[in-house]
Amino acid sequence: MAFESLSDKLQNVFKDLRGKGRLSEEDVKLALKEVRMALLEADVNFKVVKSFVKTVQERAVGEDVLTGLNPGQMVVKIVDEEMTSLMGSETTEIAYRPGQETTVIMMVGLQGAGKTTTTAKLAGKMKLKGKRPLLVACDVYRPAAIEQLMINGEKQEVPVFSMGDKNKPADIARAAMEHAKKHNNNVVILDTAGRLHVDEDMMNELKEIKASVDVAQTILVVDAMTGQDAVNVASSFDEQVGIDGVILTKLDGDTRGGAALSIRSVTGKPILFVGMGEKLSDLEQFYPDRMASRILGMGDVLSLIEKAEAAIDEDAARNIGEKIKKAEFDYNDYLESMNQMKKMGGLTSILGMLPGMGMNAGQMQQLNDAIDDKKLSHTEAIIQSMTPEERANPKLMNISRKHRLAKGAGLDIAEVNRFIKQFEQSRKMMKKIPGLMGGKKGHFKFPF
Repeated sequence: MAFESLSDKLQNVFKDLRGKGRLSEEDVKLALKEVRMALLEADVNFKVVKSFVKTVQERAVGEDVLTGLNPGQMVVKIVDEEMTSLMGSETTEIAYRPGQETTVIMMVGLQGAGKTTTTAKLAGKMKLKGKRPLLVACDVYRPAAIEQLMINGEKQEVPVFSMGDKNKPADIARAAMEHAKKHNNNVVILDTAGRLHVDEDMMNELKEIKASVDVAQTILVVDAMTGQDAVNVASSFDEQVGIDGVILTKLDGDTRGGAALSIRSVTGKPILFVGMGEKLSDLEQFYPDRMASRILGMGDVLSLIEKAEAAIDEDAARNIGEKIKKAEFDYNDYLESMNQMKKMGGLTSILGMLPGMGMNAGQMQQLNDAIDDKKLSHTEAIIQSMTPEERANPKLMNISRKHRLAKGAGLDIAEVNRFIKQFEQSRKMMKKIPGLMGGKKGHFKFPF
């Protein structure tokens, strides 16, 4: 997961500070020396780190902090505020043309950054906001890119305009504008070609496209796993073509996170979205304050709420809540709860967003091992091996039925027994905890 190492190190530094009643100037300097090392190891730009630490130190050595009631907590607050400021303070939205004008967005980036997939993800986001996007295949050098855009466009139910690989990208872009006009598309997203490295031909092609159509926004897609290189790429594209914003991909991977903390400061360009997975829905709006909170282990409850609102079926949740109230929670409901949690990214993703639940890399790995996908798929297989009557009435379960389930799911009887025991314990717990019921008319709240 992104920022794991940085987050662990910063949390350890602040843990020591919180334990002290009062802080001396030396305490602050020593802590910030550790912060500096942690940021450099996360591949944050050296000049950015130097400026960041200097600003924090100037604020942290103030009289109020050193003699405050909770100086350790105050230092954490300052670091949080400065880290938010570093990443842009305000959330930046994509700027659309006013009224009926068509907004043209040109997606640029190096090969391998995930640009084509991100382009389709972005179109899906826009469609949810009521826009009528048209995807345009301008990468004429990789037939696979055209096919990939077609497939992903179909999955997102967004139209794709293509003229194959025999035409110039600038000509394709012009023709796409005519197509958009005829078919009432108010956003045109151009998926341009990338290269393995920044080169003159690529830049000239992008300039030609910009000269052919009125591009409202040029968005650069960069791979967060490339660290400081991502910042250098952003600077090159901005100098030669001009960019309006950045989308960071693979932020869910084993990345040090330096790009997210450096890009805004070095280029002056905002991070618009972050890619947090391979699914077409795994594109999140970038909120500097929420990202800073996650890095510092302070949780991100607002993003969790938004994920829940997008993923959870309110009627299904209300129905489950009513069943729990009446002690009628069954295996169908258990399966539905599992599916809802999966849509939110799984339990480890949810816990990582809760304040006070920020775990270090080792703890997260232990939790992942305990609730890995294999075990969850076993649970699913057991429930799906039940008859409709057994799912609806847990009291029917007996030894012969358990043996049949084990055979149907291809599992050992011990695993079936273990799951059924866990289910019964969960059922009893749900009946006892009134906090599961919230809001008016007993609306269900998932117990995480």
